[in-house]
Amino acid sequence: MTETLFHAYTPLIVWTSLGLFICRFLPQWLPRFLGRGLYWIGVPLELFALARQSQLGNFNHEIGLPLIVPIITVATLLLGLMVVLPILWKFKEYSHFHGSFILAAVLGNTGFVGLAIAPFLINSEVLSWAVLYSITHNVIGPYGFGVVVASYFSQSKAANSWWIQLREVLTVPCLWAFLVGTLTQKVQFPQAIESGLQRCISIVIACAFLLTGIRLAQLQGWKSIKPAFVAAIIKVCVIPLLVGVLTTWLLGLSGDRRLAMVLMSGMPSAFAGLILAEEYNLDRDLIASSIIISTVLLLLMLPLWVLLFG
Repeated sequence: MTETLFHAYTPLIVWTSLGLFICRFLPQWLPRFLGRGLYWIGVPLELFALARQSQLGNFNHEIGLPLIVPIITVATLLLGLMVVLPILWKFKEYSHFHGSFILAAVLGNTGFVGLAIAPFLINSEVLSWAVLYSITHNVIGPYGFGVVVASYFSQSKAANSWWIQLREVLTVPCLWAFLVGTLTQKVQFPQAIESGLQRCISIVIACAFLLTGIRLAQLQGWKSIKPAFVAAIIKVCVIPLLVGVLTTWLLGLSGDRRLAMVLMSGMPSAFAGLILAEEYNLDRDLIASSIIISTVLLLLMLPLWVLLFG
């Protein structure tokens, strides 16, 4: 387990530290350019490559799995929103802050961190639950739910309308990339293209870490630390606890199935939140701070989740 965490966290530490170091030498426009590049090109390529790898049909052998896991995933997103909204009233800030707070507290890093840790904490027979949760969350979470939130809070109240959010979701490049990747799973590309797509995954992850480090280096004082700490506690402590209790009470889950849902719902704040903040001009400082704080908090919470829900 310690070795797993080391391998999962090493790229985060290395690339984030590099971002912190090189920030002073970079032009002002580069961080936003990097964030928008990830949104429009990098992450779509990553999801296209991952979709071509994912064999969703392999889940069909387990009765009820294709339905119950996406339902839990969507319910967790809505549960997080219900927890966050009352707390937002405590922060008398501008709308861009509210949007970032929701993204930081609700969206999780179920892919890079979640799927690296899950195999060492749950039985291999239940690992498909964690994988399907991650796929569902990564498609519906950041680039469905997240885009709606980011678009809503980036607009003035007068300019907001339901069709604007619908238009934003329908034009998200990541969703189309995932759809095309899924539909072309059986299409064989030349080996050079296939290997290039796989390398894109590592490059995109590194760029996301680098962007986090750059934004951390640009923090203006400690103003964003307090709300980021609150968002991190909600993401890593409150939401997974509620998921564990509710899946036990309402669905009768137990053992590794319940633990898989708790672990995936309690992953640190997603790097996708920072990418959305760059694209929609939200509060980058809050999300960057929450990513780091929630990543550290996860180390403290993992033994507790295994003890309570394993």
